[in-house]
Amino acid sequence: MGLLMLIAAGVGGAGAVAAAPLVLATVGFTGAGIAAGSFAASMMSATAVASGGGVAAGSVVAVLQAAGAAGIPVVAQAAVGATGAGVGAILGLLI
Repeated sequence: MGLLMLIAAGVGGAGAVAAAPLVLATVGFTGAGIAAGSFAASMMSATAVASGGGVAAGSVVAVLQAAGAAGIPVVAQAAVGATGAGVGAILGLLI
């Protein structure tokens, strides 16, 4: 059971890092900006309304758009990988 858990953790971590840019683009955080009519556009609209008309620097929408446009920083890739590894390890235990 230990080996399966380690393999699942590795696959989960690598898969999460590889999938993150695809997920960002799919929901609308692209290199060209937020895609019109996307989930990201809805998030941006709701954030702007809640904050009085703008999207604050450092907000979730701003951080996700920066990642969609410029790529995910190494520190964030580590966090995404660790989360994916944790989920993979849990799934490995359940299998």
